[in-house]
Amino acid sequence: MSAVLRVEADGGSRGNPGPAGFGAVVKDAATGEVLAEVAESIGRATNNVAEYRGLIAGLKAARAIDPGARVEVRMDSKLVVEQMSGRWQVKHADMRVLAQEARALAGGDVDFGWIPRAQNSHADRLANEAMDAAAAGKQWQRTAAPTGRPAAPANPDAPPTTIVLVRHGSTALTEQRRVSGRYGEDPALSERGRAEAVAAAACPDVVGADVVLSSTLRRSRETARAIADRLGLEVTVDPLWDETDFGDWDGLTAGEVVKRWPAEFAAWNESGSAAPPGGESLLTVERRVLQARDALLRRWAGQRVVLVTHGDPLRVLLRSVLGVGPQMQRRIHVDPGSRTLLRYRADGTSEVLAVNRL
Repeated sequence: MSAVLRVEADGGSRGNPGPAGFGAVVKDAATGEVLAEVAESIGRATNNVAEYRGLIAGLKAARAIDPGARVEVRMDSKLVVEQMSGRWQVKHADMRVLAQEARALAGGDVDFGWIPRAQNSHADRLANEAMDAAAAGKQWQRTAAPTGRPAAPANPDAPPTTIVLVRHGSTALTEQRRVSGRYGEDPALSERGRAEAVAAAACPDVVGADVVLSSTLRRSRETARAIADRLGLEVTVDPLWDETDFGDWDGLTAGEVVKRWPAEFAAWNESGSAAPPGGESLLTVERRVLQARDALLRRWAGQRVVLVTHGDPLRVLLRSVLGVGPQMQRRIHVDPGSRTLLRYRADGTSEVLAVNRL
């Protein structure tokens, strides 16, 4: 076991006080490997209470992994870091109770340090999931294998699973650079898109594939059909792989969206919890995509799977392997008809083999 464990924790509320939740992740400090995640919605609370609850949950998870390990805690809450380091007093009675619990768990071998929010994106994402649930009036808790790393199967020596991610071919909306989401027009492939699908079907990446999987949307199914026909396979369809629901933005160009919703578009570009009016947040999409990924790895373990999907689900999978947060989602470009290859080993590790291959 690692000699040093790193706890990254966060918490917040929508309203301060308001619907609140926390998230924490435990990593091997030397390698950055994620060892545990924990998150929970906690009803109505303040930001500070939620942040302390995240710290406590992270410390408990670290002690459960290795009771004797040294622990370093990194948070973007200056208040909690300074109070736990003994430099600031804890004045509020409720906070003193939480601080005492955290100190009891920390003992004398925990180093506390502040990090910018951008470096705390993993815990921040978990906390936002918990707050989403709290805002919806739901009790929600997560104690699981890492979001970016599926739980390893019983046999770590089993062959790896390769996922060939294919972005669907172009449509008229793609060529006009218009938003095309889950519940919009559902366009067919254009002439260019059909050519891209044929090219994808003939590429070496899909040779020898065992499965062709697609979202339910027409552009994806038509691309998958071209590949499956070439391979002599059937297409399996799963709605969890559908594109984001872009709500009121569907069918518009980015320029039109920015003109009508400048603040909402800016927030959507930077935050996983922001959603288009009437649409889905990235965190909502991420939850269903990672659920679909885990089901895929269970059902087709050790096989080569061609997955025809859309820009957002594809980027979510790529980010999960790379271990980067939602703020990177809009900075990853994937062309229509391109292939991105991911390999998932049976020991739970994964790697990127290629990105945006044409």
